[in-house]
Amino acid sequence: MWRSTPLLKVAMAISGIILVLFLLAHMYGNLKVFEGQDAFDGYSHHLRELGEPILPYGGALWIIRIVLLAAIVVHAVSAITLWRRARKATGGKGGARYASSKAPRGAQRSYASFTLRWGGVTILLFVIYHLLHLTTNTIAPGGASDSPFERVVNGFSIWWVVLSYTIALIALAFHLRHGIWAAMATLGANTSPKRRKNLNIIAVVVAAVIVVGFLIPPFAVLFGLVG
Repeated sequence: MWRSTPLLKVAMAISGIILVLFLLAHMYGNLKVFEGQDAFDGYSHHLRELGEPILPYGGALWIIRIVLLAAIVVHAVSAITLWRRARKATGGKGGARYASSKAPRGAQRSYASFTLRWGGVTILLFVIYHLLHLTTNTIAPGGASDSPFERVVNGFSIWWVVLSYTIALIALAFHLRHGIWAAMATLGANTSPKRRKNLNIIAVVVAAVIVVGFLIPPFAVLFGLVG
């Protein structure tokens, strides 16, 4: 049962939703950069004090990290397993797709769905770079700093850093567009043409809000609105 395809799809959907909720919270936190250095650095420090005195300093943050890491592992393992099963079942040629007059290449072959797996790989690589840059201060384009605000400003003052960030977020947009719809469909929300339309709208809106929300701070820094 624990290796069944339906269960893997449900695990992939739930882990994906957890990651989307984190992205919304993280996006909101990033927008605090507009409140100035004291507010942004204070927010970053406060994350480490969550749950005190019941939890030790940084305890809540480590719980969040463990949950996110588990969600990423479950999401990736489920995706890889399902992909390998699909390839094996079709002899490595992929499944046949339903065609229509409006979609002669296949009604299921949208660009978002077609690039879902490679988009996931791109996002994973970017997350590693992002953590090394803005969390651990290991990579420091523009100059290292103990201040989270200064790391953001130093990094996003460089055009190619903003460009790489933008490319990764475009990949994230396509991933979210199809992933959110697929997750809700897996969990039983796709039960009629009207609901299917609503799911598409929700997926587009959520993906747009997250991507635009993440892009506002770096471009604000690049154009001198924050600094």
